[in-house]
Amino acid sequence: MFVDARLLPVDQVIETEVCIVGAGPAGITLAREFIGQKTKVCVVESGGEEVDPQTQALSEGLTVGDPFLTVADTRCRRFGGNSNIWAVKIGNGQIGVRYAPLDEIDFEHRDWIPHSGWPFGRSHLDPFYERAQSVCQAGPFAYEADTWEEEQIQRLPLNEEQVVTKMFQFGARDVFSHKYREELRAADNISVYLNANVINIESNDSVNRVTRLQVATLRDNKFYVAAKVFILATGGLENARILLMSNTQQTAGLGNGHDVVGRYFIDHPIADGGVFVPSDRQLFNTTALYDLRLVRNTNILGHLVPSKAVMEREQLANICAVFFPRPSRRQWKAVESFKAIAESIASKKFPENFWPGLLNTISGIDYVTLATYLAITKRQSLLHAFGRGGWSDIPNNDRRFQSYQIVHLLEQLPQPANRVVLSKERDALGCQKLELQWRWDPENGRSIGRAQEVFARELARAGLGEFQLDRKDGLPRLSIPSGAAHHMGTTRIHVDPKQGVVDENCRVHGVSNLFIAGSSVFPTGGYANPTLTIVALSLRLAEQIKKELATQNYLAPAL
Repeated sequence: MFVDARLLPVDQVIETEVCIVGAGPAGITLAREFIGQKTKVCVVESGGEEVDPQTQALSEGLTVGDPFLTVADTRCRRFGGNSNIWAVKIGNGQIGVRYAPLDEIDFEHRDWIPHSGWPFGRSHLDPFYERAQSVCQAGPFAYEADTWEEEQIQRLPLNEEQVVTKMFQFGARDVFSHKYREELRAADNISVYLNANVINIESNDSVNRVTRLQVATLRDNKFYVAAKVFILATGGLENARILLMSNTQQTAGLGNGHDVVGRYFIDHPIADGGVFVPSDRQLFNTTALYDLRLVRNTNILGHLVPSKAVMEREQLANICAVFFPRPSRRQWKAVESFKAIAESIASKKFPENFWPGLLNTISGIDYVTLATYLAITKRQSLLHAFGRGGWSDIPNNDRRFQSYQIVHLLEQLPQPANRVVLSKERDALGCQKLELQWRWDPENGRSIGRAQEVFARELARAGLGEFQLDRKDGLPRLSIPSGAAHHMGTTRIHVDPKQGVVDENCRVHGVSNLFIAGSSVFPTGGYANPTLTIVALSLRLAEQIKKELATQNYLAPAL
């Protein structure tokens, strides 16, 4: 059942057993685990089924420090959450997202990365990763190259004691944004309240148990949700904000007795590594494994990573290298200028730097014409990137391309100073907006630089060509503004409440019936898109809550 919360009576109290706040991939996954069971579940979602500008404005906030993606543009308040803004073209008119599990080393404590380490290893999460593949409607739980190689499509012949080929998979966004919406609508035991914004978490006098949530709509009516179990699943920024806003009983915010809530924010900055120039341009005809393409009904993309032994020896943060074929520098710049002009005209804006861009376009009109023809007739991208594949389907790529642009997805080192706090500004509901304080650590850059040198050395040693590194002041060049909208770390998991917000079961330390789902619990994030891990952790959390509800340890809702 779906309910428009704006139509509820003022001060109504909704009683349930499990209350999930947020209907993104984490909240949806949790709710689906209770379909058809006796447990009564309530989902509280800020957005509606369509985009509403006034609701979306509630995501506005301030960023302080180094240039970073605007927080309002990277948090979607709508059923389906950020799945609505996934943007990878995966074929057949579908839009989707990149999937990969975290690596084994990402879960480990690494002496060279302060504040690293999860309370369990990768092997513990593997059964939930397997189940997550099905939830995400991706392929088999197989991210090693040998599963996807074919007779004529092989990985690069690199020394795998140094550099390893791994795979990304891709899944469609409408699985979360549409398909599962209809499943939850039809579920008898699940109620989804749309246009409903949690503005305070109320606790008992001892502040060790949540009693109810205070919820508001943009039509000025407020109501309450009382439950046995509460789960915050509102994303890597909003989970922390809600805890910090719930400060009537604990002035620093609920669960923030050790000033950890909001700290250790991490994302996946992107770096332009430079260009890889093959020794033999026939390589463009034999590297389909590194193209985004459909194999046995699964969209995949190969990439390079340093081996675990190399990361340990060189004390590296995790990183991957993705290959995008490029024509000559002149043609490459021409296509970039042509795209910028075309996109500006399509949005009915006069292009910035129109005349220089036009001259660039004319200088490479030979390739612009070919790229436009292929875009129209073969549905090819003008310039291949993370969200655009299929280049290996076109013959004679040795004549078309001259180099690969190498782009890196980066692991960011967790730092307590990178954090979410409450700002002095308030939103339309009277709640304090968030302020994101973020800076890039030069030590992170030095680690990435060492990893690039490993890639360059091994590509050269294999006789494949030269990786020409793109550096600024001796460090890798980050994309500006930074970030990939992969918000992580602000309610990190740790067995010690002085170092984490939630325990190994994702329960807020000291609050018996409050749990947190999503990437805000990640203590470290590797380089992999967090969604598959979010879904795996949500499946694990649902299993934990079912067990605890079955023990009858939870009291009835306190009204």
